[in-house]
Amino acid sequence: MGERTEFRPGEEAPNSAFYIEIGENDRIMGINNPQKISLKAGEIFPNTSNHNRKWTKMESN
Repeated sequence: MGERTEFRPGEEAPNSAFYIEIGENDRIMGINNPQKISLKAGEIFPNTSNHNRKWTKMESN
């Protein structure tokens, strides 16, 4: 089984990383001005801008 890729507010971050908000239709249309945060492993994800959004690890370029 693979590692989870989407997280809800109030859950613990599995890894130290930068995370970004994603929406339900993010892969189709994207969202404007998503929140971006840096968390250390074990820190709690904050609330998102919209109750339909979740957090995901940002891709490293």
